[in-house]
Amino acid sequence: MKRNRYVSSAVSNTIAAALGVLIIVAAVGGYYAGTLTAPPPETVTTVVSSTVVQTKTVTQTGTVVTTTAITQTGTVTQTQVTTITTGPKKKIGLVTDIGGRGDLSFNDMGFLGSDMAAKDFNLDLIELISTTEADYRPNLRTLAKRGDCVLIVAVGFLLTDALNETATEFPEQKFAGIDIYIGNQPNVLGIGFEEHKGSAMVGAVAALLAAHYNKPHVGMALGIEIPVLWKFEIGYKFGVDWAVKWYEQKFGKPAPGIAATPAKERVLWTYTGTFSDPIKGYEAAKTQFAQGAVACYNVGGPIGLGIFQAAEEIGKAEGKTMGPPFGIGVDADQDWVRPGWIITSMMKRVDTGVYVAAKMAVEGTFKGGILMLGPKENGIAMSTLEDMDTFLTLGVQAGTVKAEDRDKIFNAVKAMRDAQPAWIWEGAQELINLIKTGQIEVPLAFTAEDIAKYRAIYG
Repeated sequence: MKRNRYVSSAVSNTIAAALGVLIIVAAVGGYYAGTLTAPPPETVTTVVSSTVVQTKTVTQTGTVVTTTAITQTGTVTQTQVTTITTGPKKKIGLVTDIGGRGDLSFNDMGFLGSDMAAKDFNLDLIELISTTEADYRPNLRTLAKRGDCVLIVAVGFLLTDALNETATEFPEQKFAGIDIYIGNQPNVLGIGFEEHKGSAMVGAVAALLAAHYNKPHVGMALGIEIPVLWKFEIGYKFGVDWAVKWYEQKFGKPAPGIAATPAKERVLWTYTGTFSDPIKGYEAAKTQFAQGAVACYNVGGPIGLGIFQAAEEIGKAEGKTMGPPFGIGVDADQDWVRPGWIITSMMKRVDTGVYVAAKMAVEGTFKGGILMLGPKENGIAMSTLEDMDTFLTLGVQAGTVKAEDRDKIFNAVKAMRDAQPAWIWEGAQELINLIKTGQIEVPLAFTAEDIAKYRAIYG
């Protein structure tokens, strides 16, 4: 994912004077980060019989060039002076949510995207960590006051108010906000994600797991019932329905367990009324697992910690070293949290969003508004082992994951995935491809009318 680019340039000039007397070629190239010391001027004198006056000066920022001045009246005096102009690099600024690096979630993904953009577009990265909500606006203002940031990125919807205020104060500064929707600021690009499509992907995996393990249900625990969560709810239910039909088409028989359950009852779902209490997630998941759910999808941030704990406790009580039951992660790759018990995660590719916004700012195509990213743009994805490998590396660097535990975690997750039949991943990938190519449109529920309509279909 990360790429390094070292920039080199060459400046060459050929100056030919008439009379066939003088040809001077001056060429020098080179760029590197650091301080360069120019060599002393070198003077060459040639006597000729005619008068030629030529002056050519070349100046290029960040490049070592040769400046050649030729003045000739009977005598040619050529002075070659190596001039170095090293204008300061532009910056990309990143303001994290509380906790900063090492969260193995939005903050780390924001860093990945910023770091990649800095390398690809020859920028310096300045990262300011927010330890409390009171840091949001001061951090944004600190970067904006510099005046040399091509883009300032705010990570997470909690920074919405601070970003709105700062963008108003600094109208010439370009900002991007992850999961932030500010429609009336021409200098703010809100980056959103098509969560309903990602939810459909993991819903398909859940349903196919239910078929494999002969379970009647799949589960889902959500936070507070607000419209944005309806996107997750209906997307997940759609993916379950699609997968049950896919199984029957592939194998010529109904999916064991879940197909016998009425369509509106296949998904057990609970709005816990909180985004911050893992106990609520734990209670909801245990109830759903007791009713025969093979997996429970986390749609509530920290409540997922309770979901994952419930899956592991139940599995270990049955003498297992891996699921079922399984948790399903959200927003970032959470598969590492309890390795062997989280089958996959629905990822918002924050790194992609940051990179795209930076590219727009550098190339002059940036404009305020909302940028929605989905599977087609690699803005939404289902977690892979490669993603987890990247996250574990970040975790070790930040001290969140112990170096000696890294391989253990990776191997446990790999073993869990390898233990599932290949057709589960095959079915999920087929749905992903259909969504990416537009051959299937996942229903989007964002209004009261929408949610009523789709619950009438999927329960």
